[in-house]
Amino acid sequence: MHLVNGMNKPITCDIFCAVIDNFGDIGVCWRLSKQLAHEHGMIVRLWVDDLLSFRRLQPTISSDMLIQYCFGVEIRHWSSAYLELPLSNIEPAQLVIEAFACQLPEHYVVRMVALERKSIWINLEYLSAEEWVAGCHCLPSPHPSLPLSKYFFFPGFTPQTGGILLERDIIARRDAFQSELHSQAAFWRALGVPIPKPGELRVSLFCYENSSLPELFSTWAKSNIPMLCLVPEAGALSQVASFFGRELVDAGDILQYGNLEIRVLPFIEQERYDELLWICDINFVRGEDSCVRAQLAGKPFVWHIYPQQDNAHVNKLSAFMELYCAGLESEVAQALNRLWKGWNIGINEGQAISTNSKIAWNEYLVHTASLQRHAREWSQYLSGNSLILNLLNFIQKIDRMRSLECKSDLR
Repeated sequence: MHLVNGMNKPITCDIFCAVIDNFGDIGVCWRLSKQLAHEHGMIVRLWVDDLLSFRRLQPTISSDMLIQYCFGVEIRHWSSAYLELPLSNIEPAQLVIEAFACQLPEHYVVRMVALERKSIWINLEYLSAEEWVAGCHCLPSPHPSLPLSKYFFFPGFTPQTGGILLERDIIARRDAFQSELHSQAAFWRALGVPIPKPGELRVSLFCYENSSLPELFSTWAKSNIPMLCLVPEAGALSQVASFFGRELVDAGDILQYGNLEIRVLPFIEQERYDELLWICDINFVRGEDSCVRAQLAGKPFVWHIYPQQDNAHVNKLSAFMELYCAGLESEVAQALNRLWKGWNIGINEGQAISTNSKIAWNEYLVHTASLQRHAREWSQYLSGNSLILNLLNFIQKIDRMRSLECKSDLR
């Protein structure tokens, strides 16, 4: 679907991103920007307040340029100094996406109203499986003083929500990679990691600081099967170092204890991170963007949800687990619940997994075949609910509604 405006020109789109959680916010916005530009022919301008974090995801980004271009997307540094300017030479886009309630500059909003055809203003919210999301999805929020509304757009896992970010060819690319041994071998060579040994279990680990991690490492070290744990450079490296009695670890380090081998990987950009998730047996992921990519990988995964002081993350985790486990046998769902809840709930209480880590992990491991089948089926289910397509259908609906209102006013 290539959208054009009334003059048969590509639609313009401004996306505003304030980086809060290192890579999650910019990760989502960068995927969104590339898809709108490449798959739907939009003219996209991405405003980012933290180019250093952005550069980690996309190494070709310069951290000190006000304006630059990458993959067909115009990227602007959204700095406090720049926001103080009147933006007199900046015309708002026809579609304006305010990511995660980052608050647009008021003078920019005023200019949105002044356009002959007012911008369509979308507040892209955080991903959630909670039931209330469906009732709030696509609701308008009128501006308190200007004749303009923004619309709340909620990503989610059901048809009543906005869906998830996924490229139109992501499942086909994943299946091709997972069926091509030479592609997998090339991936391991590029990382400097040997190909898997017979009977070895490979786990990717991308998590926040977690008091349960040392106990999990001990369990893996005492396992009766070889465990290779791959930790990207942005992971919980201080805990890895502490577990091995070192002051620090760095990319390229190889650490061994019992049957556990840990390899610290250099920071992996978005496209290669997908391949890491596709090739590992089990993936530990954190936040929103990595969690969605782990689900699309069709592999068993463990989610480390972003911890919140008011324990709101516990409700969000429970809502997702209820949805995700709906098609699982009871004992499989119980094993998944026990490991996931222990991995997440203990962090806010400053204590280790409440149930024995070895028991929780071994129960989970027993059911990996069932979890693998379920993960594959779940990824297929998700692939039919594209956030981009849902968003474009919604803005077309708003545009038609405005056209009808305009005709009604002319009468």
